[in-house]
Amino acid sequence: MIKIVLASNNNHKVKEFERILGNTNIELIPQRKLGIPEIPETGLTFLENSILKARNASLLANMPAIADDSGIEVDALSGRPGIYSARYAGENCNDSANNQLLLKELSGTPYKERTARYRCVIVYLESYDHPTPKIFDASWEGLIGTKEIGNNGFGYDPLFYVPEHSCTAAELSEKQKNAISHRGKALKEFQKKFIA
Repeated sequence: MIKIVLASNNNHKVKEFERILGNTNIELIPQRKLGIPEIPETGLTFLENSILKARNASLLANMPAIADDSGIEVDALSGRPGIYSARYAGENCNDSANNQLLLKELSGTPYKERTARYRCVIVYLESYDHPTPKIFDASWEGLIGTKEIGNNGFGYDPLFYVPEHSCTAAELSEKQKNAISHRGKALKEFQKKFIA
């Protein structure tokens, strides 16, 4: 087994990583189990934030690290909330507050102009000072609905309408979501290149 520290304290993300990589030769160790705190996401892109998180976890754990930074980009809002997706309505906000703010900002926007995508950038580092991080960037196209529907998933899932399934991300099963989501796609690329 390859031991890798997962640079996230987000329980939803940790569970998704564990489900998707569950039948591999990787043992994921969430950084919380090692007493590693979250670090400020001071980057200006998903990639910068992923690298910051992976380097910090790898340094403090003294082992390889994997990190992701992800969020939703709404075309009618010039790509917002983007890297600020988790704290869109404020530093200590919750998913509901973020969703309500997004709906407010899109009020009056025609449905066909509510195109959006989830983005995920995963970084794998063999060591904290490794000069070439392995980068996996994936997206998931959809539309922002006009109200929250569904109880599965987290974040903007109740608003993120998936045309090919005629439902929101929050109405998909875990298996369905992991097969087509931004994080699922990025982790599949990681698996292809780094898992025997």
